Amino acid sequence: MYDSLRKVYRDVCSCERCGYAKTRKNTVFGEGSLHSPIMLIGEGPGAVEDETGRPFVGPAGKLLDKMLAAIDLDRSRVYICNVVKCRPPHNRDPEQKCVDQCIGYLREQVRFIRPKVIVCLGRIAANHILHEKQGITRIHGEIYERKNFIIIPTFHPSALLRNEELKKPAWEDMKTIRQVLKNETNIYEA
Repeated sequence: MYDSLRKVYRDVCSCERCGYAKTRKNTVFGEGSLHSPIMLIGEGPGAVEDETGRPFVGPAGKLLDKMLAAIDLDRSRVYICNVVKCRPPHNRDPEQKCVDQCIGYLREQVRFIRPKVIVCLGRIAANHILHEKQGITRIHGEIYERKNFIIIPTFHPSALLRNEELKKPAWEDMKTIRQVLKNETNIYEA
């Protein structure tokens, strides 16, 4: 267990626990408000994120920014990270052995940020955070109450870029997220 998020960050930057370390350009730790009541978790970095070392800055990130703005949130007021901190080659789903090596870093991020609401962006994040294997079309928009936080899965923004039909259910999910945030946090009072 770490005594600071900075130490977790340093370990991620030097991590070579799995094969993704050999092909990455940068690790992508996470960014945003360290005191945010909401944490958004995706599956792993894409090509633009690998280049910049920042999460959700490519086309999916631009859409995510618009989704947040639609519920009156700015990206600077949330914390955004991924299940794995290095880009899986060819944008494949993260391999389980690599997730197993990275998941401890994510747990530490959750422990230090202490969000009241976790939004899982896509199936990979939802399955690993909820510890159950289900399709995102089945569980999106559902509210899962846990001891220390609420989990709400929704579609990954990249899925919305590929399939326009998912935008309406994703908007319904965002309205659910906004309502939960209003009920459980003071993020809209600032």
